[in-house]
Amino acid sequence: MNNVVRIPSAINEPVLQYAPGSAEKLALKAALQEGRSKVIDIPMIINGKEVRTGNTKKIAPPHDHQHTIATFHKGDASHVEAAIEAALNAKEAWELMPWENRASIFLKAADLIAGPYRAALNAATMLGQSKNAFQAEIDASCEMIDFLRFNVQFMQEIYMDQPISSKGIFNRVEYRPLEGFCLAVTPFNFTAIAGNLPTSMAMMGNVVVWKAAETQTYSANILMKIFIEAGLPAGVINLIFVDGPTVGATCFKHPLFTGLHFTGSSGVFKGMLKTIYSNLDNYKSFPRFVGETGGKDFIVIHPSAILDVAVANTIRGAFEYQGQKCSAASRVYVPQSMWNDYQSELKKHLATVKMGPAEDFRNFVNAVIDEKSFDKITKYIDNAKKDATHVEILCGGNYDKSKGYFIEPTILVAKTPNYITMCEEIFGPVLTVYVYADEAFEETLKLVDATSPYALTGAILAQDRAALEIAKIALRNSAGNFYINDKPTGAVVGQQPFGGARASGTNDKAGSKLNLLRWSSVRTIKETLVPATSYEYEFLKEE
Repeated sequence: MNNVVRIPSAINEPVLQYAPGSAEKLALKAALQEGRSKVIDIPMIINGKEVRTGNTKKIAPPHDHQHTIATFHKGDASHVEAAIEAALNAKEAWELMPWENRASIFLKAADLIAGPYRAALNAATMLGQSKNAFQAEIDASCEMIDFLRFNVQFMQEIYMDQPISSKGIFNRVEYRPLEGFCLAVTPFNFTAIAGNLPTSMAMMGNVVVWKAAETQTYSANILMKIFIEAGLPAGVINLIFVDGPTVGATCFKHPLFTGLHFTGSSGVFKGMLKTIYSNLDNYKSFPRFVGETGGKDFIVIHPSAILDVAVANTIRGAFEYQGQKCSAASRVYVPQSMWNDYQSELKKHLATVKMGPAEDFRNFVNAVIDEKSFDKITKYIDNAKKDATHVEILCGGNYDKSKGYFIEPTILVAKTPNYITMCEEIFGPVLTVYVYADEAFEETLKLVDATSPYALTGAILAQDRAALEIAKIALRNSAGNFYINDKPTGAVVGQQPFGGARASGTNDKAGSKLNLLRWSSVRTIKETLVPATSYEYEFLKEE
């Protein structure tokens, strides 16, 4: 058909509020009850087919770890190989499909999440990942919908970006998919990230092996069902539940491995890249890779900051989703002049914070993801309790894993700016505060920049405009997402493209055209409308 397609303009999905008695709250509670009432069987999806191995592992809510809600089938290297084969077999038909047809699949997936699957996907995220209703809503529903709709819009904008043509020449560029198969390795903490990493690559015509985190398989299963119902052809995205080393060993030795989209720890990402680099001679093309690898995110409070703003954004930034966000505030720098009032207000407000199961909508804090995480986080707390010389516990510090992996929101006060919890990523509800002399504000900014190897998110709270400008310049390389008078979390697709540098990753900005461009390979086509008929140029003709 001879037409130029313009897809529907993307707008951010409105966040439902789940007020008492609202239709969305009733639907979500019903979905939660249904999820808890049965044990489902979750297969891998390879070439559009359900694959069961019999080697199963149970899924339990982190806040109720004795209650089984599902089992999933674990795979091995043979399943990775099958997923690669399925992807490569699907590749030609998928990349030659008109782009608007690919777009329609992902736009339909967005509408399915916004409509009939919203409660089910949110409930799965609450049960499987222990998120409260609001955190599930902004993640599993709104952000996932936004990724799909905005990425389709970005795809169109990319395809429309064409070169100029001089007289007698017709120039154009094609944005081809990468030559081979891509690997998406996704984390537990955001359902939307788990959905975005494989779909952003597939949207641009690539085929994908998707390795989901074991602790996110419950919601990954629903995402895959949605993609298939939306019309995703078999083999384009293949969902496998295989351990990381096996996936890496199998994918990274394949000559047609061509792209890695990763969110996880810096150490794991570095290990993957070392393996990829060691195999460069085996690949048909140089592989692309995008990594978002965590942070040690900061809030700097200036003496001119409003106290209530500082307290509210500290609590939200540090303790929403139990601090299990790569953007979560985990170190705060407080001026001496504000310290007494700040700590008093923190204690007062944290005393009102409720902790418990995600199904109880009154709970602000839920459980951390699993026992391994629980043990790692509580070790930092235990060490702090033993080290009165360098740190003290301002509030919290209690924990219990008898029923669920619960850790109280904990605030440590470091007596030295390089205490271990000011430097290392903890990924839990532990915040460390350092009190600085008011007159040492600019010196403290240098400290903020140098303390951590990460550079993901950070915030400055101040009313003094000059102080904001000083901080913005001094911390220009300290955070890929920088917030002024706000918490350092909550990036919105299309508004704040997300990603950081240094040890935080490749800064390829999820939720923007920059990320999608990584998954395309450009071919330039020059067509000469009236070709030359002689090799001679005019300068060769002597007067």
